[in-house]
Amino acid sequence: MGVMGIMVAGTTAKNFTASMNRRMPAGKVLNDGSTMVAAQCSMLLLAVTQFTTKFNGSELSVFDCTSMGTRGLFSAYIAAFITVWVYKFCVSRDLTIKLPKEVPGAIAQNFRDIIPFGGAVIICGIIDVIVRNLMGVPFSELLIKLLSPLFTAAETYPGLILIQAATAFFWFIGVHGPSIVQPGIDPIRLANQAENLQVLLAGGHPAHSLTFNMSLVGEFGGTGATFIVPLLLILFMKSKQLKAVGKASIVPVAFAVNEPLLFGAPMILNPYMLVPFVAAGCVNVSVAKFFIDNVGMNGFSFVVPWATPAPIGIFITTNFQLIALVFVAIIILLDAIIYLPFLKAYDKLLCDQEAERAVELGLESDGAAAIAANAPAPAVEQATASVETTVAAADSEPVADQPEPAADASAKKDVDGLKVLVLCAGAGTSAMLANAIKEGAAQTGENIASSAGAYGQHTAIMDQYDVIVLAPQVRSYYNDMKADTDRLGIKLLAPRGKEYIDLTRDPAGAIKWLRENLD
Repeated sequence: MGVMGIMVAGTTAKNFTASMNRRMPAGKVLNDGSTMVAAQCSMLLLAVTQFTTKFNGSELSVFDCTSMGTRGLFSAYIAAFITVWVYKFCVSRDLTIKLPKEVPGAIAQNFRDIIPFGGAVIICGIIDVIVRNLMGVPFSELLIKLLSPLFTAAETYPGLILIQAATAFFWFIGVHGPSIVQPGIDPIRLANQAENLQVLLAGGHPAHSLTFNMSLVGEFGGTGATFIVPLLLILFMKSKQLKAVGKASIVPVAFAVNEPLLFGAPMILNPYMLVPFVAAGCVNVSVAKFFIDNVGMNGFSFVVPWATPAPIGIFITTNFQLIALVFVAIIILLDAIIYLPFLKAYDKLLCDQEAERAVELGLESDGAAAIAANAPAPAVEQATASVETTVAAADSEPVADQPEPAADASAKKDVDGLKVLVLCAGAGTSAMLANAIKEGAAQTGENIASSAGAYGQHTAIMDQYDVIVLAPQVRSYYNDMKADTDRLGIKLLAPRGKEYIDLTRDPAGAIKWLRENLD
């Protein structure tokens, strides 16, 4: 945590450089290794304070490294953006040192980077000098002071509720909510969690509630606080559709991968689910703040992976407090109370639809087998279509339509030796389809390799694959991704929500789908 700021400066600059290079003219490419180091140097100027002190009778020059960690994240982002834009300005206008063509490329590149490197560092140095002389604090501390009223407001009950409601609402309309809302507040969430840890180690009570792992509470089992929902579907619903979704999703949801539930029930764009989907997380974070402020539960102090089962993660990151287990039991009960009446109403609708179709088919009133074999529930069809419309509308440009499945000849296309990379937001949902493809390849005897990854971490490895599949939660990146895959000759596929979930459950069908969608 103590060096996170300087690490983020480098990685942000590197990834921003890769994005910028897609828009640079031919032959004018930014050196991502140079921008990475320049951003880290610039970030140190903005965040670190140097001073002298006496030690064992000698005067030493030292620096305060407090802002090299989570407190310096804002400085890290700004240093990275300044650096890459300076490099773009210099390279696109040939403001570089040019050497004769006989000079080896690696050496010549070092000289080409001198002017943009120096420009970025000098600009950040000037900003640092101005801020320190006018305000008496480093740039990183100035940002924290300026934004502290906003962060203070965000840590109130209304602030926490607003953050959680926005996260859930974005997901409800088909856009990955955490990716939209959380990056803007991650610097303060991480800083608060680091501060909680210091207080805990000093023997005090960690009191910050706006922390990185508060997502374990607001997204208890995934966005919408769906941890208890699969069990409710299994135990209390009569619809065969909802019972099947509950059984299929109970294990993934335990590890915060709730897409099988979101697209299978569906929860997304289902008017029956809007209120509980938004309300459950808001109630959870409110109860968490009450427990931290009034009951003595520790604010979250340790960072655990996002896929840690929420009850276990909450227990760990509160330093194994027993009161945390009481808190977990309470929010599970509250979430069940919130969801149950809405699920029952939706269950009644599906049961009526199943009964109507059974009558149409001349079957018994339950007719579950024939219903499943003949058609999906109309409510599911309508919700899936709405998701497709909303996700496409969320893009800056319309997402290109996928090619229609070809005829029988296409279905027989050779996929031997194919390498497939499936991407989602956090490598959880993508692993479900990647595993299905592996299983399908084993069943059909095909030589197909599949891997799962997180969008944003794929740039260094994507050229090793023949096909890239975007999960529904990152489908809005289709147009940006298409520029890279076209350049590398990679096939890009982006199945819709329910289609994706169906493929994860049908290994042989996943192989057939790959054949049908290969040019």
